[in-house]
Amino acid sequence: MAHESERNGRWATLEIRKAVLPVAGLGTRFLPATKSQPKEMLPIVDKPLVQYGVEEVAASGIPLAIFVTGRGKNAIEDHFDVSFELEHMLAGRGKERLLNQVRSISRLVEINYVRQKNPLGLGHALLMAKAMIGAEPFAVLLADDIIDAPVPCLKQMMEVFRRFGGSVVAIQNVDRKAVSSYGIIKGTPVADADLRDRLFRITDMVEKPEPREAPSNLAIIGRYILTPSIFKELASTPRGAGGEIQLTDALRRLLKKEPVYGFIFEGKRYDAGDKLGFLEATVEIALKQPEIGKPFRKYLKGLKI
Repeated sequence: MAHESERNGRWATLEIRKAVLPVAGLGTRFLPATKSQPKEMLPIVDKPLVQYGVEEVAASGIPLAIFVTGRGKNAIEDHFDVSFELEHMLAGRGKERLLNQVRSISRLVEINYVRQKNPLGLGHALLMAKAMIGAEPFAVLLADDIIDAPVPCLKQMMEVFRRFGGSVVAIQNVDRKAVSSYGIIKGTPVADADLRDRLFRITDMVEKPEPREAPSNLAIIGRYILTPSIFKELASTPRGAGGEIQLTDALRRLLKKEPVYGFIFEGKRYDAGDKLGFLEATVEIALKQPEIGKPFRKYLKGLKI
C-alpha cells in the first residue's frame, strides 16, 4: 500500500480556480437529434445536459469555466449568456420564478470560450485551453457524465487534491464485461482512514482492454483534477487511437514523473452520452422533481410492462 506520507505534494497549496469543459464533439450517437443542435443542449427533464456540469462546477466553488467549443456550438454560448428579450418578456408578465431561473443561468460562473478547430481528441482539446489555464492545477468535466451526489464529485476530488497534491481521476467499479468501454487503471491502495479504500496511487492505465486482459475493473469516468505538468506530456504525446491525442496516453507518461491518483467518488453516475444512460438519467432525475415526481412515479407504476 502507498502511505499517508504521500500527502501534500508540491501543488497542494494551490486552489482549483478553473474548470475545462470540452464540448466540441459531434454527438454522433444521438443522430439525427444532433444534426443541427449540440448534443450538450439535449434536455434532461428541463435543463440541457451541459447545465448540470456547469452547476457542478459552481457548487464545487470553482469560479471560472472554460468551454472548448467547435463549429455548431453557438447554442451553448447563447444558453449561458444574458437573454435581455426573454427576461424583459417574463418580467412584463409577472413570471418571477421563471425570470429568476433564467437569470441564474448566466450568473452561475464566469465563462470563457476557446475554439478547437480540428477534432483531434480530448487531449488536444485541453491543449487548446492551455493559455487560459497557465501554470496552475485545474479541473476537467465531461458533460456526458452526470453525477448525482450530496457533495459534488469535483468538490470531493478537490479535497483529495488538497491533501495529496497530485492529479486525481474519478474512477468507479464497473462490470468486468464492460471494461472494454473504458480506460482502466492499475493501482495501489493508499492507506487513509478517511477515504476507506477509495483512493489508489495509479501505476498504469489501459485504454479499453479486453476483459481477460484488464488489470482491474476500476474505470476512469469524466472528472479530472490535473496539474499543469499534463500540458508538457500532451504536447509530446503522439496521436493514438482514432488519430487523436489521447489524455490517457499523456497521463500514463505523467504518472512516471509525479503521482496520479484514482478516486472512487461517492454518488451515482449516469452515462448520458449513451442513449440508455440518457434515458436512465431522465427518468431518475424526473422522479426527484418536486412538481412532477409523484405523478410521474404513479404513471410509471401504471405501465403494463
